[in-house]
Amino acid sequence: MTDALTPPHPNARPPAPVSVPAPLPVSRLRRLGGALVFVVVAALFGAAVYGVAFRAQLDQAAARGRSDLALASDRLTTGLQRYRELAVFLADHPTTLSTILEGGNARSQIEAADALLLGMADKTGAHSITIVSRKGYVLADTGDAVRMPAGVNVAFGRALNGALGVAHFVDEAQRRRFVIAAPVFYPGGASRGAVLVSVDVGLLEWSWPTDPSAIYFTDDKGVAFVANRGELVMRTQDGSGDTGFPVTGTRRIGGYEVFDLDAGPYIPARALHLTQALPVIELTGELLMDLAPVRAMARLQAGFATALFLTFGAFAWVAMERRRTLAEANSRLEARVAKRTQALEAANRDLQREVAEREEAEARLKRAQADLVQAGKLSALGEMSAGISHELNQPLMAIRSFAENAQAFLERDRADKAGENLGRISELARRMGRIIKNLRAFARQENEAVTDVDLNGVVEAALEMMQAKISKSGVQTDWIAGPPAVVRGGEVRLQQVVMNLVSNAVDAMADVAEGAPKRLTLRIGPAQETGAETGAEFVRLTVSDTGAGINDPEKMFDPFYTTKEVGAAQGMGLGLSISYGLIQSFGGRIKGANRPGSEGGGATFTIELARAGRNREAAQQ
Repeated sequence: MTDALTPPHPNARPPAPVSVPAPLPVSRLRRLGGALVFVVVAALFGAAVYGVAFRAQLDQAAARGRSDLALASDRLTTGLQRYRELAVFLADHPTTLSTILEGGNARSQIEAADALLLGMADKTGAHSITIVSRKGYVLADTGDAVRMPAGVNVAFGRALNGALGVAHFVDEAQRRRFVIAAPVFYPGGASRGAVLVSVDVGLLEWSWPTDPSAIYFTDDKGVAFVANRGELVMRTQDGSGDTGFPVTGTRRIGGYEVFDLDAGPYIPARALHLTQALPVIELTGELLMDLAPVRAMARLQAGFATALFLTFGAFAWVAMERRRTLAEANSRLEARVAKRTQALEAANRDLQREVAEREEAEARLKRAQADLVQAGKLSALGEMSAGISHELNQPLMAIRSFAENAQAFLERDRADKAGENLGRISELARRMGRIIKNLRAFARQENEAVTDVDLNGVVEAALEMMQAKISKSGVQTDWIAGPPAVVRGGEVRLQQVVMNLVSNAVDAMADVAEGAPKRLTLRIGPAQETGAETGAEFVRLTVSDTGAGINDPEKMFDPFYTTKEVGAAQGMGLGLSISYGLIQSFGGRIKGANRPGSEGGGATFTIELARAGRNREAAQQ
C-alpha cells in the first residue's frame, strides 16, 4: 500500500480528467422555463374553457330536455284525454242513466247497456268499461269488470261526490291499468253512480315514437308507472334491489340534478334529471338525458380553444423571434440605407432639375404652338385682306347708291320706295357687321377651355370669311346647313381648322384644267364608329375638293410638308400640322385621303368630334 506522501512514479500515467456536462446557456434555460409556463397556462385555459362550455351545453341540453319532456307529457295526457271524454259521454248517455235508475232489475235494460259499453270499447280501444251503482254494485260491463283496489275506490268516491276521479293500479295479470271514473247524475239531483273506463297503459306506450332520452312518469309513491324504457317500469325511487331505481349517485351541477345510473345499455351512465308535474293525471313526468354528448362537445370546444391558444402563442413566439432578428437586420440595413440615401438624394436633385427643364421646354413648345396658330390666323387674314376689302367695298358702294336714291324718292314724296331702299341699306349694314364680327373673333387668341360648339355655325362663319377667295377662284360651294350638330371644341380654333381646309381645297383646284369642274363639298353627319373606351358618339365633318389630290398621304400632317411650289406665298406647310394638333386637343380625330377618280378625283379630309351631351353622359356612366 503506497503512503499518501509517497511521490508518484516517474512513468505513472496522470489521472483521466472527469467529464463535467457544460451548463445550459441562460437564454436556453429561460426559453425552456417560458415554454413550461406557457404549457401550464394553456392547460388552465383549456380547463376554464371546458367548465364554461360544459355549463353552456348543459343549459342547452336542459332546454331540449324540457321540450322533450313537455312533448311526452302532452302525448300521455292527450292519449288519456279521449278516455276521459268517453267516460263523460257515457255518463250522460240515456241508457246509462236508465240502467242506474232501474238498479239492474230489467234484463233488457242491462243487455242494452252491455251492448253500448262493448261497442264503445271496440271503437275507442278501452280495456274495459263498467257502470257501477252508488252502493258499488256492477250494473253493466264489457265482461272484464274493474276490481276495486284502494286507488280505484278513491277515484269512485270522487265520482260519487260529483267530480272526475283518476286512479291507476296493476291487475292480477300484471297489466298496468289506468282508470277514469265519471259521475252519473240524477236529473236535478246528486250523483247516483259512476262510469269506470279502464285503459291498458302498455298499449299507450307501444304507440309512442322512439325518444333519445329515457322518459318515465311516477306517482306519489315514486313508482315509475309509465315509461319508454322497459328497464324503468315499476321501479321505485326509494326502493332497493330489483324494484329499486338504478341510481348510484346524485349531484348538482350548475343548478341541475345529475344522476349516476347502472341500468343496462339503454339507460345512460350519467344523465341530467328533469321533472314536470302533471296534476291532471296525478303523475310526475321525469326525464333522463345522456350527458355524454354534452361532455364530448365541451371537450371539443375546450380542445379547439386550447389549440387556438397554443397556435397563437406559437405564432407570438415566432413573431417575437422574427422581430428580434429583424431588429438586428434593420440595424445593419440602416447603415446601408444611409449610404444609398445620399446617392438617391443626388439623383433626385438631378431628376428635379431635368423635370424643371422639361416643363420649361414644354411651356416654350406650347407658347410656340400658340404663336404658330396666331401667325397662321394672321397669315390667313393677310391672304383674305383683298377679298375682305372687296366684300366690304361692295356693300358700302351699294349703301351710298341706295341712300342717294332714297333721298331722291323722298324729294318726290315716294316714301314707300325710300323705305325699301332704307331696308336694303339696313340689310347691307348687318352683312358688313357680321363679316367684321367674324374677322374680330377669328383674329383674337382663344384661351377658353373646350365647350359646346355648333358645327354648322362654325362652317358657315368660315365660308363667309373665305367667300371672296372662293368666288375669285371660280369654285362652286356645295354646302347645305342641316340640323344643329353640337360638338365639343373651341369655336375660334375650329373656324381656323375649317378655313385652313377650305383654303387648301381652293388652292388645290387652282391648277385644274379649264372646263373641269371646281367643286368644294362640305357635309356634316354622324360618324360610323363610337369611342372605344368611353362609348361616346362622334359627329363627322367632310371637306372634299376636285383638285389634284395629295402626293404623299402618309406625310400630310408632318410639319413643313406642302404640295405647293417652294417659295409660294400661300404658306410654309404648317396649316395641316396645326389643325391636327387642334383637333387632337378637342379629343377628336382628323384624317385625309385621295378620292377615287370615279368620284371626280381630289382629296377628302374628315374631322370627327365628340357629340356634346351624349359624350358627357357616356363619361358619367
